[in-house]
Amino acid sequence: MAGNAVIVAGFGYRAAAEAESLRDALEAACAQTASGVQPAAINALAAPTDKIPLVSKLGQALGVPVIAVDAQQLTAMPTQTLSEKSIQNRGTGSVAEASALAGAGNNASLLCLRTVSQDRMATCALAKGTHS
Repeated sequence: MAGNAVIVAGFGYRAAAEAESLRDALEAACAQTASGVQPAAINALAAPTDKIPLVSKLGQALGVPVIAVDAQQLTAMPTQTLSEKSIQNRGTGSVAEASALAGAGNNASLLCLRTVSQDRMATCALAKGTHS
């Protein structure tokens, strides 16, 4: 992926979430993009380091790598969504948006704001950038 344009799906989720929650949030995020990005066009998934185990299951199912985002990266990313709970717990307005931006690397921009799974257990945002 180094130096190539990438689309990264960033995730945040509650402890009770299941893999289906993540998949649903991903599909909802893809549907929100102006160009109708398909899940098959996703180059990588990203999530906070402590959230990697469940995201890895989805990554394996989709055949894409998973990028762990540390706390410093999360708080450094400018998000458009400002969730008070996320700010209190993680220091960022949206874990999904910050993870997507951090994972997408250089010149990253959001393709869609965070979307929420139907069961309200997971969020996903998409970002495009040049992974370094």
